[in-house]
Amino acid sequence: MTSKVTYLGDLRTSSVHIESGTEILSDAPKDNHGKGEAFSPTDTVANALGSCMVSIMAIKSRDLNVDLIGSTVEITKIMQPEPRKIAKIIAVLNMSVAADEKTRTILERAAMTCPVFLSLHPDIEKEVTFNWK
Repeated sequence: MTSKVTYLGDLRTSSVHIESGTEILSDAPKDNHGKGEAFSPTDTVANALGSCMVSIMAIKSRDLNVDLIGSTVEITKIMQPEPRKIAKIIAVLNMSVAADEKTRTILERAAMTCPVFLSLHPDIEKEVTFNWK
């Protein structure tokens, strides 16, 4: 088992990661009857893309002796109304380092093949921008 999700009422869930015990709260968004006081389930999906992309880049960067500490990913999720689903995820990766063209190409390709990117339905548009120092 990877995680356990418990419905807490009032459109809120608690998800506990079994291995670490880390908890994530989730609320329905304001535009779908919720309070919007925590990540919504679709926010979590979009956020997972950014986290995965930069993590895969960081794994690859170790081989290249490049330190990505301080890099950020800005995620924007755009919903489609009917049927209600994620239509588009915009990811802007702001890299904390300068890198030569070869290194940038290697790391950008790694990001674009992260497991979350590859797992998202092809109908979800993914707009990705890399900003290097």
